[in-house]
Amino acid sequence: MARVRLSVAERREELLRAAVEQIEVRGVAAVRIADVASVLGVSNALVLYHFSTKEKLVAAAFAHAAEADLAHLRKLLSRRTSAVRRLRAAVRWYAPTGQAKGWRLWIEGWAASLRDPALRNVAGDLDQQWKAELAEVLEEGAAAGEFHCDDPMSVAWRLTALLDGLAVQMTSYAGPLSRTTMLAWTDEALARELGIDQEALTA
Repeated sequence: MARVRLSVAERREELLRAAVEQIEVRGVAAVRIADVASVLGVSNALVLYHFSTKEKLVAAAFAHAAEADLAHLRKLLSRRTSAVRRLRAAVRWYAPTGQAKGWRLWIEGWAASLRDPALRNVAGDLDQQWKAELAEVLEEGAAAGEFHCDDPMSVAWRLTALLDGLAVQMTSYAGPLSRTTMLAWTDEALARELGIDQEALTA
């Protein structure tokens, strides 16, 4: 059966989705252009036409996946409710629970970034966007008198650092913590940073 002819944008989207899947399965170091081409039934040349090198494909795939997560974070943080509720929803969603496919991709990206400047730039920029989104809501909540927060960006850094560290533990070591324990820790950390009682997170 003949393949449906895709637009350039649709083809890139298809290639990026396939690249993300292959990175999750094989890891950044082991994945090849041929793996992405094979899963879609296209030629290596077609993949290279759109991305020119494996490094550019990996960086674009990482950005593609991370930006989808960033869009979801923004959706959570834009809800019409208190800043405390929005922050708790975001932190609990960000926490590495379930199958953690997104976390496997991030951990692969962090490791590969040590040797790949292009990927390091992409990952670093996306990481700063995550922190900036949290900091903005922290600032809103403080301005509304929901809690006290002198330095929203520092709080965002500390919260994401905790969650990133938990993600490494849960993803790399097959989940030594229960989901209940981990979420309790994230609630405790958020409440402490906001200077409020944990009960206030669900009020």
